[in-house]
Amino acid sequence: MKFKRQSGLFLHPTSLPGKYGIGSLGNEAYQFIDFLAEAGQNLWQICPLGPTGYGDSPYQCFSAFAGNHMLVSLESLVEDKLLSQEDLDNDLDFDQDKVEYGKVIDFKLPLLKKAFSRFKAKADKGEYNSFCENNSEWLEDYALFRAVKSSFDERPWHEWDEDIKLRNKEAMDRYKVELSTDIEFQQFIQYIFFKQWTKVKEYANDKGIKIIGDIPIFVAMDSADAWANPEVFLFDEDMKPTKVAGVPPDYFSETGQLWGNPLYDWDKLKETNYSWWVKRIEALLEVADIVRIDHFRGFAAYWAVPYGDKTAINGEWKKAPGMELFKTIKDELGELPIIVEDLGTITKDVEELKECFDFPGMEILQFAFDANEDNNLPPNEFTTDNCVVYTGTHDNNTTLGWYNEDATEQDKADLCQYLNQHLSHRHDDISWDLMELAWKSRAIISLAPLQDVFSLDSDARFNTPGVLGGNWDWKYRVEMLTEKRATTLKEMTKRHNRL
Repeated sequence: MKFKRQSGLFLHPTSLPGKYGIGSLGNEAYQFIDFLAEAGQNLWQICPLGPTGYGDSPYQCFSAFAGNHMLVSLESLVEDKLLSQEDLDNDLDFDQDKVEYGKVIDFKLPLLKKAFSRFKAKADKGEYNSFCENNSEWLEDYALFRAVKSSFDERPWHEWDEDIKLRNKEAMDRYKVELSTDIEFQQFIQYIFFKQWTKVKEYANDKGIKIIGDIPIFVAMDSADAWANPEVFLFDEDMKPTKVAGVPPDYFSETGQLWGNPLYDWDKLKETNYSWWVKRIEALLEVADIVRIDHFRGFAAYWAVPYGDKTAINGEWKKAPGMELFKTIKDELGELPIIVEDLGTITKDVEELKECFDFPGMEILQFAFDANEDNNLPPNEFTTDNCVVYTGTHDNNTTLGWYNEDATEQDKADLCQYLNQHLSHRHDDISWDLMELAWKSRAIISLAPLQDVFSLDSDARFNTPGVLGGNWDWKYRVEMLTEKRATTLKEMTKRHNRL
């Protein structure tokens, strides 16, 4: 699919300035959309919207289809008369700059259960019943998965009792009866999440703003997807993986990276005409307008590591049927509004796959001016306009943080020389200078994390890969969305023909 020349901002909804410890799909989401519109932006990129587990990463979710109920707006539940304002009054002192996930869960979950109790007393449940029916294919398994997981003190499903771990019919039927209330609660909070998100997306679309959603290529081992669909993964008869995901040793790591996600049984998926993947893309296109696919190279070939290995050294490359897969998805769903993460060492087969479907790849400006990076292609050397340029992504430092802490003196000197040569409009602000470069470039889409609009340093970094803790928790304050910043951003967008 050919995109038009445009620009936007990257912000995950958890980073919205929610009053109750985490961003939500309430007023703060609409205020951010208003800011995007005032700033002349027409794209809002987010991370995966799924329910997060240990580590709080949106890239390790309990489901590829469900939504994160911690994003539900409590104020909207008051408007729906499922909660009262008194229910929300509390003595908790939430951090205004960071999401305290444990504290948020402890506060929010009882309120969602109270809303559920009041909802059950309502006579008209037609909209809820329709939602459950229309989403039954994933919702029933997910709701049961979360209810059973709760009954096992949140242990991963492969540590459950054998009968329910293996999905024996008698055990499935018994748990459905015993946990019926918990199952219905899980369905309810999914209904509320998607009801609220649909309204947010419609508001954005009405303002001329499209949502870029995100799909990680792999699912989490501890997920409803793996438990409910074991036939499409490389599992043995005891539901243990035979091979898991990772990346091979390279310049940055002598032992590679052992991710541990279950790998797909592509032969089995082919037998079903890749129906699980078709449904996954289709589901995301219900909540987003454009799909970004993470670790795209894994659709050409993936690194398969024997299960139980402590490092990724002993893995091997396995071919993946990317050509056939995306042809099938295109045949089923039509033109694919997809952009792909093609960073790292990209081989000829990955390039061929990307070009066959005309998928735009990614360029990262921080890498372009980092002498230690292989992906150091400055904007004037982009070989095509069919790409998406970022100042940085969720895995990078902020631009100011990178410049102050990570860039060498030589990197800074080279960047300064480049800026003087290629920018007629300078900002006296390195974050905005790199945004100016991105917006000026030939790339069809230019994007920047909201942190760069605010010129924030590394304290506002969203994620540091390979580091456990302290990630995914940055929030901005609503007063940072100033009219001056919106005006400056709109002027830059107009200057480079991206309005």
